[in-house]
Amino acid sequence: MIAIISLLLVVLLSIIVTRVASIALTHTGISREAARFQARSAFTGSGFTTNESEMVVNHPIRRRIVLILMLLGNAGIVTAVSSLILTFVHTGEGSSLTLRIIVLVTGLVVLWSFAYSKWVDQKLSTVIDKALKRFTRLDVTDYASLLHLAGEYRLAEIKVQAEDWLSGQSLQESRLSEEGVLILGVKKPNGRYIGTPIGSTQIAPNDVLIAYGRIGLIKELDKRKKGEEGDKKHRAAVEKQKQK
Repeated sequence: MIAIISLLLVVLLSIIVTRVASIALTHTGISREAARFQARSAFTGSGFTTNESEMVVNHPIRRRIVLILMLLGNAGIVTAVSSLILTFVHTGEGSSLTLRIIVLVTGLVVLWSFAYSKWVDQKLSTVIDKALKRFTRLDVTDYASLLHLAGEYRLAEIKVQAEDWLSGQSLQESRLSEEGVLILGVKKPNGRYIGTPIGSTQIAPNDVLIAYGRIGLIKELDKRKKGEEGDKKHRAAVEKQKQK
């Protein structure tokens, strides 16, 4: 039974460690979903290669957080596997194998509920925020909250194709702000990045736009094609935004 308790404690500590790292990464400017993914992949040693991974490697604070996660993950996984093996090896304890399995499964279900509880997430986030402010020099600005990335509002990328409604227009001509969509940046095919683009910035095929707005509208805009039908959808989006 001691092995089961040890295993559950290791799992609990792993959940807390990855949650702390996720929040710390979020405070460096990564979205909550990406931060959670990177924290878990680093802790488990999965080693996924994504654009977010490059952002982590190229940022000194994020790199330090991920390095600590890797070190703790190696120790945690070894301990968890050892405890799991000991759980099912006969050690002379009076408890039966069935009882040990029931206790183990029950404990894991409780920890799973703990890990995905929104109430626990809110309370734990508050505690971690205060601890980060008090004991570290980490800039604890939650950029996702500042941008109000909640409900239907999101940051998203729009890949512009030659036949798309946006292609060939300037930002001023597209009047996207009247639809409720803001273009925060433009990534050119040659790797050049235009931050805070102005009205005269031209939108060309193969450009990637960093857009902020209602996710449903951004998805519709991404599929909108040139022609009268596209213009009609633009006018409808403008009217809807006025009503809001």
